[in-house]
Order: sequence, then structure tokens, then C-alpha cells
Amino acid sequence: MIRLDGLSKWFPVRGGARRAVIENANVTFPGGRSVALLGRNGAGKSTLLDIVAGTLRPSAGRVRARGSVSYPVGFAGSFHPDLTGAQNARFVARIYGVDSDALVGFVAEFAQLGAHFHMPLRAYSAGMKARLSFGVSMGIPFDTYLVDEVTSVGDGAFRARSIALFEARRAAAGAVVVSHSIPMIRRVCDMGAVLENGRLQVYDDLEEALERHARNLAEG
Repeated sequence: MIRLDGLSKWFPVRGGARRAVIENANVTFPGGRSVALLGRNGAGKSTLLDIVAGTLRPSAGRVRARGSVSYPVGFAGSFHPDLTGAQNARFVARIYGVDSDALVGFVAEFAQLGAHFHMPLRAYSAGMKARLSFGVSMGIPFDTYLVDEVTSVGDGAFRARSIALFEARRAAAGAVVVSHSIPMIRRVCDMGAVLENGRLQVYDDLEEALERHARNLAEG
């Protein structure tokens, strides 16, 4: 379960004003549910995921979570560029208190990075970093997974494996999912939340959330 209590995030703009990305959000993402986080480009969806993950501080309010919450899946910004993929996996394992050998073995098999797994991260392409991060995230049994565009990881075959693994993890965990693919949202989510002009509204009915999002886009 994730609860947002009076959560706000704003950024300064020219002239001394500020732009609210999220304003006074008081919502709950229930445990065990997969929530589609919907909103137009630039609405603040990735910002909200970063706040929930704890990698970005809110301007006001707080996030309360019951159980463990992943960092945004596919995000490799917290990995050290001078460490190898395997070393980064061991580092994350120590942070979250899981077996480092087991996690390294899982990521090596799943991410399919070959010799690059034992090379410094700075030698990785963006796609390789995403594969490493997805493998590390999915190798840890979080209670809630934060996922930003799961369909953007790797080639077609790897994306299919990633989606299958994510669906298997959802059997015992919740998720907050950002995706521009409506078919993917319908496949992996069972409720929705719409972020529009700083306001966050949660819908128990996924189709109702998708309809609200579609109206927002149509209204421009």
C-alpha cells in the first residue's frame, strides 16, 4: 500500500513563479493492485514515481508505504559508472538485504549482457543499462514495483520476456505503471490514476481512468 498525504511538488519558473506538477494529492494505491499512472507528456508521471521511490523530495506532504517499494524499474541513474554490471548488482543486493550471489546469477541469466556484465557501466549503451536495471529490479522481491515504460526495454524478444517476468511478479506484488501503450496497460493493470494539471485522481475501474485520460487529451 502506498499513501500520498498532502503531496505536492513544484518547480520554479521564470519571474519568480512556480509550476505545480502535483498539488495536494491525498490518494491511496492499494496493496496488491497494479495501477496505471496516466497523463499527457510532461504531466509529471515520472516525477511522481521518483517521489514515491524516495529519489526525489516532495515540496510538501509525504509518502507513506507499507512494505518495500522498488526504485523505478529501468532507471540506472543510481548505478556507479566505474563498477561492472555484476558489481552494481551486488551493491544493490546489499542495500536491500538480499542474497548477492543469487541476484547476480539471476541478472546474468535474465539480462543477457554477455561479457559486458563484467565490464564497467560506462561502457554500456542506454539499452544495456535498461536491461541491467530491469533485471536487478525484478530479481528483488519488492511488495510494490514502480515501472516506467516496461515495453521500452531491449528488443522484441527481450521485451516479451520482461513483460512475462513482470506479470509473474505481479502475482504476489502491487505495481504503479507508466506506459503510453494502452494495450499494455490493459494487459498488466487493473485500476488507474490520472495526473492532469497537478491533480491526481484514482479510479478503481481501469476503463473509467482510460476514458478520463482520453477526454483530457481530446480537450487539448
